[in-house]
Amino acid sequence: MSERPEGRGRRRIVVDRERCIGSGNCSFYAPNTFELDDDLKSVVVDPGGDDPADVRAAVEGCPVNAISIQDDAGDRQEEGD
Repeated sequence: MSERPEGRGRRRIVVDRERCIGSGNCSFYAPNTFELDDDLKSVVVDPGGDDPADVRAAVEGCPVNAISIQDDAGDRQEEGD
């Protein structure tokens, strides 16, 4: 899990690697934040690499809802629909 300061508190961009199917949508929308690793699973390489709106687009663009943004308590703040 990777942490990114955003808004009032800190939030983490979380990738559920069990759910990830390696579509690459995340790295398309936020290429400085996400990469696909050797297993073709998404990883967060730089939580602050892209504009928050681009990261949200990556979250929303995940076809299997494998990416979420969580607050300090671990509660999901955003996830793809």
